[in-house]
Amino acid sequence: MFRIFQFMSELTDPTPVAPRRNPPGPVVIWNLIRRCNLTCRHCYSISADKDFPGELGTDEVFAVMDDLKAFRVPVLILSGGEPLLRPDIFEIARRAKAMGFYTSLSSNGTLIDRHNIDAIDAVGFDYVGVSLDGVGATHDRFRRKEGAFAASLAGLRLCRERGIKVGVRYTMTEENAADLPALLELVEREGIDKFYFSHLNYAGRGNVNRKTDAHHITTRRAMDLLFDTSWEHHRQGRRREFVTGNQDADGPYLLQWVAARFPERVDHIRAKLLQWGGNATGVNVANIDNLGAVHPDTMWWDVSLGNVRERPFSAIWSDPENPLLRELRRHPRQVSGRCGTCAYLPICNGSSRVRAAQGLGNRWGEDPACYLSEEEIA
Repeated sequence: MFRIFQFMSELTDPTPVAPRRNPPGPVVIWNLIRRCNLTCRHCYSISADKDFPGELGTDEVFAVMDDLKAFRVPVLILSGGEPLLRPDIFEIARRAKAMGFYTSLSSNGTLIDRHNIDAIDAVGFDYVGVSLDGVGATHDRFRRKEGAFAASLAGLRLCRERGIKVGVRYTMTEENAADLPALLELVEREGIDKFYFSHLNYAGRGNVNRKTDAHHITTRRAMDLLFDTSWEHHRQGRRREFVTGNQDADGPYLLQWVAARFPERVDHIRAKLLQWGGNATGVNVANIDNLGAVHPDTMWWDVSLGNVRERPFSAIWSDPENPLLRELRRHPRQVSGRCGTCAYLPICNGSSRVRAAQGLGNRWGEDPACYLSEEEIA
């Protein structure tokens, strides 16, 4: 995750540059259930409104949580499918909070209503994120359900009214890019705490629909708008988090944005970007799917590192003999093509290996969605 808002703060209130370091354990995104009431066009888990056999039971989930806590995992993101369709979701979430995890709920928002908002509030979630693919009909078209936008917005409002920190997650393609300004206006108007801009990753139905991925010029314009918006919020003292994910070229592109507007801060921001270190797949972020398989991140479901039913997560994640983890944890990574010769490799770390594998057939090749020009990366 690339926290734009933190770099904006560095422009006015610079903090000391520290060595790049990893947290004690990875953030774990846990797909507790694959069932979903929607069939979104870019769903990485290819969920559907049906039961998927073999999912981890409550006792198995609790046993994994004990191991994660002992392994010093700081954050659990409870996801799906639609996690609110899991009957024991609140039992799991309450236990996560009681154990001291930063506990987040990742939902499509349509099932958050007056029948369950008390239970959601009682858990004390640190964060509830809801996906919106645009405004009104655009969102409904992507979610393949009429009325989905209205239901998701109503769910966001219910959480916000209870004082729960809420955020919007938006995945941009060429087909919904025009809705970005309206979504940013909605976030401000509704008092939403966080806006997460996700670049399309080629996983699940997102891989099938990659032909609609945003063109590079569209992506650059979107990043300019996000940087400008985040700066204005910071300059005016408005506390709102703007972040991006799944494209670590956003770091080098921000450095160019800073060079054009705050040349006196370029060296400091470059040092901070090196401290950040870019893509953290297999390092600071991990995924457990509904069947207990462990993946380097949520977008890499065709690669399993092991299963928590057979070995503890801690043993899987710290296995020194796993060749994929060993290569992912090299910094900078040994990548080829444009990524291998890029001057910004120590900053972005090669970005998405999933896109390289799906787009070019080589997980260590270049990221085909990098939007930086040949002149910029020279």
